Amino acid sequence: MVLLELYWSFLLIGFSSFGGLSMVPQISRQMTEHGWMTASQVADILVIAEMTPGPLGLNCATFAGMQTAGLPGALAANLGAMTPSLTLCALAAVFFHRFRNSRIMVDLLTGIRPACLGMILGVAVTMSADGYFPQGQVNFTALAIGLLDLFLLMKCKLSVPKVLLLSAGLGVLAQFLTTV
Repeated sequence: MVLLELYWSFLLIGFSSFGGLSMVPQISRQMTEHGWMTASQVADILVIAEMTPGPLGLNCATFAGMQTAGLPGALAANLGAMTPSLTLCALAAVFFHRFRNSRIMVDLLTGIRPACLGMILGVAVTMSADGYFPQGQVNFTALAIGLLDLFLLMKCKLSVPKVLLLSAGLGVLAQFLTTV
């Protein structure tokens, strides 16, 4: 019965929140109302979920389910958290497939594509300003690593994980050399 309750709780959380930090109050309420965790335990799980890679909601579902009912609980909570996204994606796929040749759909995508690109560029510009020009001064180390990354990705076709690892290593090395 607890597995069904976990699934239902995280299904409600998934359908009524927009992911990320908007899930926190609902997760806290569900965990404490069912008596699965105390407020302190929920806070601990949120800290752990925030530190681990992956979406906050799924990390919380994993840890909360595991705490409540072990591995089956983690699976039930994750299925509940993922059901809304999977359902909406499946509906969108059916809708897109059915109307992919529609003139309206083509026109919609003609407007959506540049909007998505604009949002990505906006994030890139904001992150570049923070990373390459902190406090209004040029961070030459970051700029050199960024240009090297661009070269490795575009010209050498190196994989993203390899570039990230190399960049992390170069950042640590640069920090070490500046403190010596």
